[in-house]
Formats: sequence, structure tokens, C-alpha cells
Amino acid sequence: MPNRQKQVLFCSAGLLSLCCALSAAVVTGLPYWLRGVVLCRTGAELVNATGAELDQFLGELSYGLFHGERVKQCGLGGRPSRFSFFPDLLGGIPVGLHVTIVFLCSVVVLFSSVASGFFFFNAFGRPYETLQGPMGLYLWTCVCCATSCLVLILFASEVKIHRLSELISNFREENFVFQTHSERYDRCFWIFFLILILHGLNLVLIRLTGIQFPFQGKKDVELSGGAADLMY
Repeated sequence: MPNRQKQVLFCSAGLLSLCCALSAAVVTGLPYWLRGVVLCRTGAELVNATGAELDQFLGELSYGLFHGERVKQCGLGGRPSRFSFFPDLLGGIPVGLHVTIVFLCSVVVLFSSVASGFFFFNAFGRPYETLQGPMGLYLWTCVCCATSCLVLILFASEVKIHRLSELISNFREENFVFQTHSERYDRCFWIFFLILILHGLNLVLIRLTGIQFPFQGKKDVELSGGAADLMY
């Protein structure tokens, strides 16, 4: 492949990695990872609410990795309030899992920035053949892909398996019991999924430059001296 085309591909991959780093840094701090509707089960059972009456006991919940907002509806109007995971909810959520997700988001930001720098370095410089060369591009990009995928899986498990929305709604609540009515992943979650797709696209761009995937190179089989001697 001509050198100019390689530079274009490397620069494109570098810009994609830079966009991934900036996007991951922004969405990590935004409270738009999940949006849900929470039912005040205690209030609904007290009045045997059904059908349209049930709407008076449906509150809203929206949160991210650091803070969020909830509106509790128990038949007497909404009670809006804001909360922070650190330090407000440390006693009511799976702290280890949540801190791991935040840490992995930081890893995505860091390694996406590193990958972006090495893409531009390969486009205009003379890299070494280890971490700065072709193998390094695969390494940094694969780390970003794997870490982004882990962030999505762990956050989904925290929401679905550990029932994070109910833990947040019932934290330090003595009079009412809240139950998740519905929930859906919000824009920040899907932006992080897009980051995963873009890093996968970078792997394709690296391959288009003519660099083979690791451990894919064919080993040349040398003819043994004994076989050559038998022919003559």
C-alpha cells in the first residue's frame, strides 16, 4: 500500500481514538446512563390502585455513575431529590462493582488517548517494532475494546442482577417500599457502546494498512539439509 494511503488510514484511526477518549471522559460524568420508572408498592397496595390510579404512584429515576435524580410518587405528589453515589449511597449499593466500572471507564479514556497518539506516531514518525509499532496498535486498540465491553457488561449486571434502581429508591426509606416498574438504558450507555464499535472499526483500519493480525504470520518452512542431500 502506498505510504500516503497508510497515513490517511492511520490519521483516521487516530481521530476515531481521540473522539472515543473525549466521549468516554464526558459520558462517565453525566447522569444519563439509565432512566427508569419506580412504583411505590406500599402506597399502591394501601388503596388497591389499578389502571389509571396506578399512575399516581409511579415515580421517575435517572442516574449515571456518580450522581442522579429521582422523583418519588406516593399518591400525594412528587418528591424530587438529587443524590450522589459518593458518598451518599456507599452503604446501599455494591461498592466494589461500581468502583470497578468507574475505574474501567478511566482506563478506556487513558488507553484511547494512548492509542490515538500512537496512530499519529505511526502515520508521521518511525516507530519501533514493539509497543509503538504495528503490534502496539493492535495491543492498545484491543485493550480499549475489551475494557469498553467490560464496562457495558458490568453496568448491565449491576442494574439487572443487583437491582441497582431498587437499591437507590429504597435507600434510607423507612415508610415506603419501591419497586422497579420499567427501566431502559439512556444515551450515555449507548454512546459507550458506540465507543466499542469505533475501536472495533480501528482494528479493521489497521488491517487495511496491510499489517497482519498478531500470531497470523506464516512461518517459512525450511527444507532440511538431509532431504536436499538425497536429491543429489
